[in-house]
Amino acid sequence: MGIGKKSPLYPLRFEPLFKRYLWGGRRLATELGKPIGEEEDYAESWDVVDHGDNQSRVVDGPLAGTTLGQLVETEGEPLLGKHYPQTSFPLLWKFLDAHRVLSVQVHPDDARGAVLAPPDRGKTEAWIVLAADSESVLYAGLREGVDRERFEQAIADGRSEECLHRIEVLPGDCIYIPAGTVHALGKGLLIAEIQQSSNTTYRLYDWNRTGADGKPRELHIDHGLEAIDFSRGPVQVQQPQKTADPQRERLVEGDHFTIDRRRFTRQQTIGGDVRCHLISPLSGSVMVAGDPSGKPLSRGEVLLLPASLGEVAIEPAGEVTLLDAYLP
Repeated sequence: MGIGKKSPLYPLRFEPLFKRYLWGGRRLATELGKPIGEEEDYAESWDVVDHGDNQSRVVDGPLAGTTLGQLVETEGEPLLGKHYPQTSFPLLWKFLDAHRVLSVQVHPDDARGAVLAPPDRGKTEAWIVLAADSESVLYAGLREGVDRERFEQAIADGRSEECLHRIEVLPGDCIYIPAGTVHALGKGLLIAEIQQSSNTTYRLYDWNRTGADGKPRELHIDHGLEAIDFSRGPVQVQQPQKTADPQRERLVEGDHFTIDRRRFTRQQTIGGDVRCHLISPLSGSVMVAGDPSGKPLSRGEVLLLPASLGEVAIEPAGEVTLLDAYLP
């Protein structure tokens, strides 16, 4: 189906997939309104995903129940526009509640992902801080001068944190983590994460703690050390860049995705550039033209605008700050 032909697509909302891990908490419900269960360890909400058995399902309109993977297969060109074809939807959007510190980890790049069994994408990601407790920190990159030998010895001695670049962060901060960068989220952070659609993680250090079974969680040190780019060094908070539109600033412009932050009080349009967009309010709410739910899109919710829709009207309820993520 060509992008100029009639397509059944419309603005798409999906049912989130929830992941429980020992570092999770309750903020997905208390701060983002997610319909999680009663347990105390809800760590992640995968809101847009097409990765193996992890499949987002449309919740409204004629396509309700259809998976994102099925849409890529049957409506790939109107969905993806200039980025068609793809074997799967290339981005994954999730929210994370770091009630406890996450493990120190690294992700492979595309070249290493391609030789995995089964093959996977690399995993470059970006974090946008939604909420942060007092003195919350994250770890992004290695300190200056840390080479493989020094870091490998620190892992063996159980003191990896001495080699990690530590950042105190505030709500609104954005941190870009290219594949091959050592990183960890600290406790007390609520994060929106936009990443390549991959789930390959090499755990290097887990703060000498044990899992629910009382045993240390599995580490992947050999693979992880091979995946690290030791030339990268410390990662800093992204400095937003101005664009030609005074209501839009660029947070990330990378090889795998671009992220803009928009602030506006009057109707805007998004799209019309022959690519799909993922949008999510950081504050306030918006009505999206053509959304069959008829409901405002609010903080903690994500909506996919297929490429074939062209320019889509976005009507704010007062002052709104909105994330807009798309393929380069």
